[in-house]
Amino acid sequence: MREPSLVGWEPGRPLEIIAGTPRDGGQDRAARALAPALEEVIDVPVSVSNVPGRGGGNAWDLLATYAGDAHRVSISSPTLITNTLNNVADLGHGDVTQLGLLCTEYIAFAVPTGSPISSPTELLDALAGPNPPVVSLATAWGNVNHIAVTYLCEHLGVDPRAVQVRVFDSARHAIADALETPGGIAAVSAASVLPELRDGSIRVIATSAPTRLGDQLSSIQTWTELGVDCVIGTWRGLVGPPELSAEAVALWDATLSSAIATESWRSALIEHNWTDSFLMSAETESFIRTQEVQMQDALRSLSDGEQPLA
Repeated sequence: MREPSLVGWEPGRPLEIIAGTPRDGGQDRAARALAPALEEVIDVPVSVSNVPGRGGGNAWDLLATYAGDAHRVSISSPTLITNTLNNVADLGHGDVTQLGLLCTEYIAFAVPTGSPISSPTELLDALAGPNPPVVSLATAWGNVNHIAVTYLCEHLGVDPRAVQVRVFDSARHAIADALETPGGIAAVSAASVLPELRDGSIRVIATSAPTRLGDQLSSIQTWTELGVDCVIGTWRGLVGPPELSAEAVALWDATLSSAIATESWRSALIEHNWTDSFLMSAETESFIRTQEVQMQDALRSLSDGEQPLA
């Protein structure tokens, strides 16, 4: 049975999910997986639009202009927190309405197949060397991908600011940059590397997952297995504009609870190696506040660094 529509929804008026990355970027993938799941449980069509830039900041800025409109939502990620901590954006997690947490995707450290780096030990040696390699990141300076790099540096006892990072709006662009950069490394969501892993153009060295991921990544070691304290992932949630009514939030709770149980969403979790992290709106509020404290601590080692953009 379909869930009742949110108050104010009109028959045939579509919902819009605003994704803060280009097509095939991390937030876009989550949006396009969620859209059909939502359509299975509500009586209106769901569209996805892309407003990339600033790690999702441009999309959230746009979302905030639709105050009180429950028809428009956006995919959230840790950059909703780190953008404000890094002074990349004024809008923060308190300026939008938390509707739920969906999933977590862990980070893959990948290199071109022709790279001299072929093992985790060699990657760590390169980072600790006198000329550290370029690390290509998505989607913002100081985000969880960048924090994962700092965890490796802390393990090695080296200054993470010595590692040159290049930042791109999408993991697709970061991977392309690593492929073109001698000795380059990509630190991106694990789902993003699957096309190149299939065509043999990259090798994945290790992941930041707590346990091994599935399918094509099942043979890839985690940093934890290797004795490196580097467990961190990019969570994806759903946020609405400010000033949503309590009734609208409650109905979104019901809608998301049904959507994440659909076969299409469960299949997407498997396809993209996402970890189910579902939380309802109130639990997500608490989660976000805890994450803000943790990320503030993690970013201290980068606090004097510049913020280079590709």
